[in-house]
Amino acid sequence: MSNKSRFPLVLAIAFLPIFILSVSSCRSKSKKTAVSAFQEAKFDEDDFADALEDIYATRSFDDTAWAKTKLHNVDDVAYYVYRGYEHIPLWLNENGDTKAIESFIAELEDIKNDGLDPEEYKLSELKKQLADFKQDKTPEVPKLLAFDTTLTRTYLTASRNLHLGKILPKQADSLWYHANDSTWAPELLLTDLLYADGKYPSLDSFRSRIGTYGKLRALKKHYTALEANEAITKLKPLAGDGMNDSMLRVLVLAELPQDGLVQGDSLSPRQQLIKSFQAFYSLKQTGKMDSATVTYLKRTPADAAAVLDANMERLRWMPQQMEPLHILVNIPLMELFLRKDGADAMHMRVVVGKNVRQTPSLNALMTNVVINPPWGVPPTILKKDVLPGINKSGSAYLAKKGLRVYDLKGNPVDASKVNASNYKRFVFKQPPGDDNALGYVKFNLPNKWDIYLHDTPHREDFPKSDRALSSGCVRVEQPREMAEYILTELNDKRYPLERIDSVIVTHKTRYEVLKNKIPVHIVYLTAFDDSTYQHIRILKDFYKRDAKLIAALKQR
Repeated sequence: MSNKSRFPLVLAIAFLPIFILSVSSCRSKSKKTAVSAFQEAKFDEDDFADALEDIYATRSFDDTAWAKTKLHNVDDVAYYVYRGYEHIPLWLNENGDTKAIESFIAELEDIKNDGLDPEEYKLSELKKQLADFKQDKTPEVPKLLAFDTTLTRTYLTASRNLHLGKILPKQADSLWYHANDSTWAPELLLTDLLYADGKYPSLDSFRSRIGTYGKLRALKKHYTALEANEAITKLKPLAGDGMNDSMLRVLVLAELPQDGLVQGDSLSPRQQLIKSFQAFYSLKQTGKMDSATVTYLKRTPADAAAVLDANMERLRWMPQQMEPLHILVNIPLMELFLRKDGADAMHMRVVVGKNVRQTPSLNALMTNVVINPPWGVPPTILKKDVLPGINKSGSAYLAKKGLRVYDLKGNPVDASKVNASNYKRFVFKQPPGDDNALGYVKFNLPNKWDIYLHDTPHREDFPKSDRALSSGCVRVEQPREMAEYILTELNDKRYPLERIDSVIVTHKTRYEVLKNKIPVHIVYLTAFDDSTYQHIRILKDFYKRDAKLIAALKQR
């Protein structure tokens, strides 16, 4: 019930020259929207609230359960907000102001640059509802209810998808175990629509703050523009040896930034273009128009953009912002970054899991550094490597690998007693030493998948371009140097390389517990920053995980 029906006609006439800041109601809360005495309100806020309250009348709500739940669904959040503000409209104003709605619709149009389809967020429907609301001088309450609640649910869905991802990781990647502990609390921002003069709570506040995300988004915009460029789409099918230098230059520079070109006095302009393109797509840099290069040159802008979409989704599966100190291992890049306060303190090559023993995506805390680590053979390697070795050579295989055998109580066992039928009764360990599979240093990050970072006796693998060679754990190129930095610079242990080496020569295991534990993120990103941190580079999808994720993102 509004005050218009309560005041006598004489008083109403007396107040005509005065601008009323808001139409008060019998409810304690109302929108702070100015309605002039000369301006007739488009609708009565109380009528809207009464109708919505009737709709929600049979719905129960447990405040205690709400407080205990970490992540709520869209319908529950919508109900929570409307109920908390006595069912008044969140978006619609009695004076007809639509600035917040128009800002939201503009952001929904722009969400395509996040690799999300605006039509999945009811873009066309909301545009029509907005046009009807503007045109209709006295909109009916059911239409108002449908418009305001659709706006709210769509905002909640879009914000949740931007913040946490559109799909569940397990739907597209069975080896993605990286947790996302971001807090999605849009109900706090929606109050801006009520009590901040219609201030619009931008969807941008829900986007990833990891620097790579913004670069992916910018490149997505670029590819979207290329899709509409007829000159480029006509050139794409012509890629090959028959393409002249001028055409090749147009095609390559359409995808690559000019400052990203490979330079070299010994290279012809054509070779520079080809090698630049090959570097961008992580192809072998031959400088020749080989079959792989031609295949990538012919890829449509939409195909290339789909890879960006997949990687923006992966970043949404991660926390919105990385810790000031953390380690990031990008599996397809096969490199490790130890970052402190936004800068690389260390950067090195790594060896990751081979295709049949893929390294999973996960996050864990590094808790200690082990110098001269022993190695206990894990079940997978025991079954797939050690068992065939025992079958072939018996105890000779165990001796060659430096493996010692123990019973389940830790007592040594004669290796000759082990065979294919009883090997599960024993524990196989490799003592510290020059041939230990973990090398001289191990970085423990306890997790249920038994993945960790470690040294290796196979130093010859690091110069290789293909370093997917391990059994799942991550081998690091500079283990002693990383141990020195972590122990000395980050944990005040005064552990220079000389001291580390003096422990190594003893072949005795030493555990150094970290006072300052380090978050470690091992992730699978096939589009990532290049070495300049200015541009994106497309990486080889050697675990073949992109296609399934791209297909899942396209499903409605």
